[in-house]
Amino acid sequence: MDANEILDYCLAKKGVTESFPFDNETLVMKVGTKIFLLMGLERQPLGINVKTDPEWSSELREQYPQVTGAYHMNKTHWNSVIVDGLKRDLILKMIDQSYELVFKSLTKKAKEEIENS
Repeated sequence: MDANEILDYCLAKKGVTESFPFDNETLVMKVGTKIFLLMGLERQPLGINVKTDPEWSSELREQYPQVTGAYHMNKTHWNSVIVDGLKRDLILKMIDQSYELVFKSLTKKAKEEIENS
């Protein structure tokens, strides 16, 4: 997968916005007001940070050398993922879980606004 495919996939989800709050090369994807994905656009190979269930995070890190604890983030919940060499379905599943975990953490009001938009 490339950066444009990941961007398009994320933007197709309800309530998702994109921004560059940290610098000009780190794309941040949010659902509501909370981050669910970061992507370093200048980084080669392409990498993303996603939130995953802690048990699955451990499994992913054991099984795939491309998955490590995310730099500057809670390593129990966040993974840095080098996209190269991973199957598209796995990448999409990680993005989906990250979106769902963050969406669940939103306030009831924020969830309703997104669902009704």
